[in-house]
Amino acid sequence: MSKPDLLELVRPDLRGFGGYKSARSEDLRGDVWLNANESAWSNPADANASSRRYPDPQPAALKTALAGLYGCAPEELLIGRGSDEAIDLLVRALCVAGQDAVVATPPVFGMYAVSARLQDARLIAVPLIDGAEGFAPDFDGIAGAVLEQGAKIVFLCSPANPTGASIALARIEALLQTLQGRALVVVDEAYGEFSQVPSALTLRARHPEVAVLRTLSKAHALAAARVGVVIADPRLIAVLRACQAPYPVPTPCAELAVAGLSPGALASTRARIALVIEERARLACALSALPGVRRVYASDANFLLVRFADAEGAFRALLAAGVVVRDQRAAPQLQDALRITIGTPEQNARVLAALSAQAVAA
Repeated sequence: MSKPDLLELVRPDLRGFGGYKSARSEDLRGDVWLNANESAWSNPADANASSRRYPDPQPAALKTALAGLYGCAPEELLIGRGSDEAIDLLVRALCVAGQDAVVATPPVFGMYAVSARLQDARLIAVPLIDGAEGFAPDFDGIAGAVLEQGAKIVFLCSPANPTGASIALARIEALLQTLQGRALVVVDEAYGEFSQVPSALTLRARHPEVAVLRTLSKAHALAAARVGVVIADPRLIAVLRACQAPYPVPTPCAELAVAGLSPGALASTRARIALVIEERARLACALSALPGVRRVYASDANFLLVRFADAEGAFRALLAAGVVVRDQRAAPQLQDALRITIGTPEQNARVLAALSAQAVAA
C-alpha cells in the first residue's frame, strides 16, 4: 500500500486556495500608511499608540520565539487564538462537510467534537480504555476508524484532558505506521510541559502526517493572551494560513507573549512547573488517603482526575469552601469524577481541608 501525499488529505477545493489577502499581508514599505482604512489618530485610551494599526497576521518576533521554544522552523508553525482555533482550522481544511470523519477518544477535550459538528464532519468516538494504569487509547479501534471508515483526522491528547495520562511515542509511531498516511494524526500537547514523555514533535521528521498543538495558556500562565500554535509540515501550514481569519493575534497579546518567553520569564516558568509537579504528587497521595475517594488517577498534567463515592457531596463541599473544580460527571465513563487543577500549596491545602471535613461529616 503506497503512502499518499500529505496534501491529498486536504479538501480538494482548498488545494491551491489563496485565502484573503489583507493589507498587512503585502510586503510594502512606506512611512504614511493609507492602505487599510485605519484611523490616522490613536484612541485616547491607547497610551502606547500601538492599537490603531492592524497587527501583523503572524508576528515575526513571536513566531521566532515560539519556533525556538518548540525546536521547529518558523515556516512549520502557525500562531492562532489558542489551540481551539488550530483544531477548528484543521477540521475545516481537511474535512468535506457531510462526507469526512474525525476520530476522538472520549472522555477527552470537547473541542474536537464541537469543531467536527460545526463542519458537519462525522465524529467517530473511540473511547479510552480504563485499566490498571489509567486511561489509554484503543489503538486498534482508532486504526479501524481510519482504515475501515475513512476518517481524515485523529485527535490524540497527550497528556490527556481530563484523564491526565501521556501517550508513549512508540505507540503513536506504531499507529502512524499502521495508518500509512491515510489520516492526519494531531497530537494535542497543551499540557506537555508537565510531562516527562518526549514531544511528538520528534516524530515529524519521519512522519509528515503528524501535527502537534501547543499553547501558552497552561504552563506559561498566559491563558488570557490566547496564543496557541499548530506545528506541522510547511505545506499544511500554508493551507491553514489561507483558511485563517486575517488578523488572529492582537498586538498587545503578541507583545505580552514575547515578553513571557524571555530567558528570565522562562526560568520562572520552569520553576513553577517543578512546583506543580511536586504539588501534584503530594496532593495525589493525600487525596488517595481520604475516606470516600475511590481513585486518584496518575497524571502527567497540571490536574488530577479523582473518583468519589459521593462526587456531588465532594463538589458541594469544595464550593462551600470557595474552591471551584471541574465537574466531570456528564462525561463518558466519569459519572463519579471531578477534575482538580493543581494550585498553590495553600490552595491545595484548602482542597484537602474541605474534603477531609466532608468525609468526617459523612
